[in-house]
Amino acid sequence: MKISELATETGVSIRSIRYYEQKNLIRPQRLDNGYRLFEKTDINRVKAIQLFLDLGLNTEEIEPIIHCGSLQPVDGSVECSATALTLYEEKLQQTQQQIKQLKQSESHLIELISFWKKVHAKQKNEEEQ
Repeated sequence: MKISELATETGVSIRSIRYYEQKNLIRPQRLDNGYRLFEKTDINRVKAIQLFLDLGLNTEEIEPIIHCGSLQPVDGSVECSATALTLYEEKLQQTQQQIKQLKQSESHLIELISFWKKVHAKQKNEEEQ
């Protein structure tokens, strides 16, 4: 299939697909005229890349996993387990740290909103008197 067909099938832009090729995440066959020729399996590969990106992985982190032959958690090979575990555990720790920081930001914002609501209410009461 052509790159435009892969883009349509996956909902991913042609530009992104070219980028994935540049980053060695997908490897289309090249025809004599230079056109890319993708396989049906590339549909699942591009969807998996999108999933990994949505999880916050970058292309360098995705490459060893995607080439391990494991696009879904149910079909992972034993050879991939150490790499996958290390990567996912690190990403989980990063995500948990981000959640902690977001909760702290949320708490500070709640405090600030409460403070300024009191200031606003006090100011409004003084104006009414």
